[in-house]
Amino acid sequence: MINYLDFKDARCKDCYKCLRECPVKAIKVVDHHAKIIDSRCILCGHCTEVCPQNAKSVHTERGEVEKLLAGGNVIASVAPSFVSSFDLQDFNVMKLALGRLGFADAEETSIGAREVTAQYKKLLEAHTYKNFITSCCPAVNTLIELYYPKALAYLAPVDTPMIAHAKMIRKRHPDAKVVFIGPCIAKKREAHESGVVDGVLTFEDLAAMFEDKGIVLSEIARLPSKATGGVNRAKYYPISRGIIKSFENYIDGYEFVAVDGAEKCKEVLENIESISGMFIEMNSCDSACVNGPCSLALKAGALKANADIRKYVSRDLAEHSSAPYEEEKDIDFSCVHERKRTEDFVPTDRQIAEILAKTGKTKPEDMLNCGACGYNTCYEKAWAVANGYANIDMCVPYMRARAESMSYEIIQTSPNGIVLLDNDLNIMEINGKAKELLGIKEYDVKGKGIFHYFNPTEFVLAQNDNKNIYNKKVYLEKTGSYIELTIIVLKDNKGTYAVMKDITQETKSEEQLDKVKLETLATTDEVIKKQMRVAQEIASLLGETTAETKVALLKLKKTLQGEEEKK
Repeated sequence: MINYLDFKDARCKDCYKCLRECPVKAIKVVDHHAKIIDSRCILCGHCTEVCPQNAKSVHTERGEVEKLLAGGNVIASVAPSFVSSFDLQDFNVMKLALGRLGFADAEETSIGAREVTAQYKKLLEAHTYKNFITSCCPAVNTLIELYYPKALAYLAPVDTPMIAHAKMIRKRHPDAKVVFIGPCIAKKREAHESGVVDGVLTFEDLAAMFEDKGIVLSEIARLPSKATGGVNRAKYYPISRGIIKSFENYIDGYEFVAVDGAEKCKEVLENIESISGMFIEMNSCDSACVNGPCSLALKAGALKANADIRKYVSRDLAEHSSAPYEEEKDIDFSCVHERKRTEDFVPTDRQIAEILAKTGKTKPEDMLNCGACGYNTCYEKAWAVANGYANIDMCVPYMRARAESMSYEIIQTSPNGIVLLDNDLNIMEINGKAKELLGIKEYDVKGKGIFHYFNPTEFVLAQNDNKNIYNKKVYLEKTGSYIELTIIVLKDNKGTYAVMKDITQETKSEEQLDKVKLETLATTDEVIKKQMRVAQEIASLLGETTAETKVALLKLKKTLQGEEEKK
């Protein structure tokens, strides 16, 4: 299966912006990275345009097309929006450039678009459609086939310009290969399923091929060329209302309107049954095809692109005489738009409720519907979780509340005193143990300076030197406590936090032990003195024994004194 569109894991930053902007929620999050759900995707490419990390990965057929070119007899069908993407006003320049790449010939896809308009005209004149939706945008066609089956009755059963043009080329050149070149990603899937288009290059692919071959369009534009073709109003197709402008006369009984952008298309499709007598030109891209996902970014964007197309067509109309268009014979331009289905699992209400409960949403007022996760409602998010398209932890308010709750619990239940200070040494957070050690009786001391309760010298030194202080023994006179103080300077000058380990008991135990040792030393010294007096009195009797006793007692005294000095 071909992945026509996806995201690069290395660039995806878990921001959910693409999911938020996707009109059909055809994106799932796997291991904190966005992935396209092929069965749901309409390939509008909008997600690639909004990604702040440019993480898009569009399937390229450049390698396959280059192999076709090596075999010869390949004809290019070039979307009319080449005018704006390549800043050209002469198709001959594009034709010569494509010839240098190895194409046997090149034509404008607007040739097929003109036939599509003719087919629309015939259907409209029959007055059998309550509403009529154009079928030129493959992304819109897929949108209707997957998500708005009621609108299928209004979707024109006519080929897109790409398919129509490919059929016309194949009629004239049965042995030729046809490659479409344009700004659209959805054309890739359509071409693959059509059987009449052999490959698709995006404008981005083509620009890269020109660069690799050293082909400069501005240099080719200086070469003399002759005008080709005739009047073709279908060259308006790539701009908003372009399909409408391709009609020389409107058909009575229909109001001709244009709808651009997938979200606006959805809005119309959701209410299609409530309207009538409408000819609706639908484009999934805002400002139509000149703003396609693989169009080349130029200054002034869609505004200039629109003006460029109008200028191009106006000159075409001015330079060529108008003549009645003769429709193609013996080619079937009709198509059937069938209902398509996604691979989604339909969870029960109970399953949805259980998923919502896991994020603390058990009542209507718990449903924030903030959209931070990328889904419009908490219910939609739960549905996505049930389908494996989303994770529980994508709920930002839930995760924030959970993090705050955990942080609070950790701080408050810590056996050590914890104090968090801002850069002005004001208390931002303090737990009960710290209050106990510092002798703070007030309930709420947040915002108050630490100097009211503790000598701030160590904090000031840590901040000024931007250096942490570890395990410094400090005596708290107010409570008579001893603490082991550690001060950590937070990154980016965001303050400091301190951990106060209560070592009062250990310190007092050490003092008690020292007292016992001193008393023992004094007692031992007294014993030695008494022994010496006794020894002197019986010296004559003990002889050498006295000397040995003295040595032993002196050794004992030195041992006790040595321990005291080591301490």
